[in-house]
Amino acid sequence: MNKKIKATGQALLAACLYALNIPLSKVFLQAAGPMTMAGFLYLGAGLGIGFLYLVYDKNKEDSLSREDLPYTLGMVVLDILAPIFLMMGLVWTSSANASLLNNFEIVATSVIAWILFGEKISGLLGLAIILMTLASGILSFEGAQSLEFSKGSILVLLAGLSWGFENNCTRKIAHKNTFEIVMIKGIFSGLGSIAIALVAGETLPDLSNLCKIMVLGFLAYGLSIFFYIRAQEVIGAAKTSAWYSVAPFVAVLLSVVFLKEGLSWKFLLALSIMVLASILVVADTLKKAHDHSHSHVIYSYSHGHIIKKTLVHSHSHQHYLGGGYHDHLHKKR
Repeated sequence: MNKKIKATGQALLAACLYALNIPLSKVFLQAAGPMTMAGFLYLGAGLGIGFLYLVYDKNKEDSLSREDLPYTLGMVVLDILAPIFLMMGLVWTSSANASLLNNFEIVATSVIAWILFGEKISGLLGLAIILMTLASGILSFEGAQSLEFSKGSILVLLAGLSWGFENNCTRKIAHKNTFEIVMIKGIFSGLGSIAIALVAGETLPDLSNLCKIMVLGFLAYGLSIFFYIRAQEVIGAAKTSAWYSVAPFVAVLLSVVFLKEGLSWKFLLALSIMVLASILVVADTLKKAHDHSHSHVIYSYSHGHIIKKTLVHSHSHQHYLGGGYHDHLHKKR
């Protein structure tokens, strides 16, 4: 099989694996509390990616050091909060609604990076941010008469905001080992969420459901990252993240087909706007051609995940500066 075709398939597989997260979490929330769900999802991812780290990752240098501790702690704490908000939101809103609202992470990451680090926001990305914010508002607003917003939608947006801050913490340690970072955040954030769940009085699910939740965490947060990295090694970070951007829409499809969730006119309007916004983000990720010899490091962020790839080349190519989970930061080495 052609390597590029195989890599494209791996990128799509990574997206589909992540897309399992919200629809299946909605199902498992019938057997586990939201904080317990968040904890065991991340713990499953941390343990699973730890295994892949030992077996597949031959590049063991660039480990986290003492200087990275403040950002690592920030990453872990925010990765406790974000999935808890998401799982609590899923209790109050539909899986399809939450899947679309999860795109708010792109808005949060980009705006926070602009405010705190002075990162520029291109015209395309700026328009995408406006459209995503509009779509999020449509999904969250319950009615003109009551002037109320959906409790579930607000919680999902808080998850996106938390992941936005988390992404900007993670960018500070982005030059370190990817597998190690995901393993640490998975295990420690997972244990932190489980501890909070127990203090809050949530009971643990039976062993069967507990194992299923951890397997889901490994698939959606662990194996997804593994295939993302493998695809990126062949087709590059920009194209990989472009293919990965289908994840929320696959999640919506799964919610409609398997959970039998209905689609209102309000949802379809927001979906159309979100599709357009995602196209703009992908377009922003694949433009700005230049021709010069240099070495650069590309970082991609996705719901608390960080992917790194170093390229050294001299040829005309395309590269994108975007935000959210399609963010690629370039720096000379």
